[in-house]
Amino acid sequence: MVVKAFLLFLLTAIAEIVGCYLPYLWLKEGKSAWLLLPTVISLAAFVWLLTLHPTASGRVYAAYGGVYVITALFWLRWIDGARLSQWDWLGGALTLSGMAVIVVGSMSKAG
Repeated sequence: MVVKAFLLFLLTAIAEIVGCYLPYLWLKEGKSAWLLLPTVISLAAFVWLLTLHPTASGRVYAAYGGVYVITALFWLRWIDGARLSQWDWLGGALTLSGMAVIVVGSMSKAG
């Protein structure tokens, strides 16, 4: 169940990052305005993916934040080509740990 939630969060994060990155390319890098079409599709997918989580939206957003940070760090490394620092790794591990606590807690009978 935790793996399924993580994968759903990962897809959601990718959709959000792509939906923000494409307009960046258009506005800052002078790329084609046609990038706005996949931007709309990506951001619509992001919103739709958020609705697939079975728990309260605030909890989803809080847990999603941890996966978003990790995904953004990997994007930084592999798309932007930046080297990650020890602080990037530590911050990513802390946010991912927080996400795991929220997800596991929401799956318990008390949550």
